Amino acid sequence: MTFSIPRGPQRIVCLTEEPTELLYLLGEQHRIVGITAYTVRPPEAARDKPIVSAFIGGSIARIKALKPDLIIGFSDVQAEYARSLIAEGLPVMIFNQRSIAEILEVLVTMGQMVGARERVQALVEGYVKRLDAIQEETLKLAHRPRVYFEEWDEPMISCIRWVHELIEIAGGQNIFAEESLSAASKGRIVTVEQVRAAAPEVILASWCGKALDASSLRARLGAEVAGFPFGKEVAGSPIGTEVPAIRDGRVHEVPSEIILQPGPACLTDGLDALVRLIRQ
Repeated sequence: MTFSIPRGPQRIVCLTEEPTELLYLLGEQHRIVGITAYTVRPPEAARDKPIVSAFIGGSIARIKALKPDLIIGFSDVQAEYARSLIAEGLPVMIFNQRSIAEILEVLVTMGQMVGARERVQALVEGYVKRLDAIQEETLKLAHRPRVYFEEWDEPMISCIRWVHELIEIAGGQNIFAEESLSAASKGRIVTVEQVRAAAPEVILASWCGKALDASSLRARLGAEVAGFPFGKEVAGSPIGTEVPAIRDGRVHEVPSEIILQPGPACLTDGLDALVRLIRQ
């Protein structure tokens, strides 16, 4: 029997998008043998790699056939799925990052796992410098608008912690900052009355993989004034809203793949989108 120095996992199945994007950024995409159907970044991944999974389930038989030496997933939402894979004797690692600091830590850990320690440290160092620079700009802003970020519409779920932190870095004030600390989505459920009371100046929405219905959001959060339902027009002017963001037309969609993915996307394109929409 002979032994050699391990080179890290060579056949990786990614149950979420962020490890796929990171491995491509590090030039280690040759290790990926299977991805999730929700993979958008990078676009070539969906073209080059077999899709074997959704988010909370997938073909265990197809995954086993790939003979992975590591399966990477994200969050307690995948707990049952992970348990099923482990029961088949497969090696599974589930991360549960919720803050920007935890995202950076997970990126470094994954990079080290594939022998790309220096490359991942350089990548993450770039993210940190960028976060610091944007945060420095935010300190100079004369006004930081109140922001409501909606992650789901029914029930209404406000943003997860890393999105809250990115909103603050970008120059906004998350109206549900305390709720964002809840790891479980049920702790981030809010009401129409709470949103109206907070009077957000910007409303951002990213509905976890489905397109925003802006008209239904505006109707839901709009109020009736003088007997006119929200959305009715009199002499060409909308009547009936007490929410500044709706009144001023500052309701925007942020693609879920760039903000609800706790990896490179939210630290780059996601943050850029927040800066643009909050500071406009």
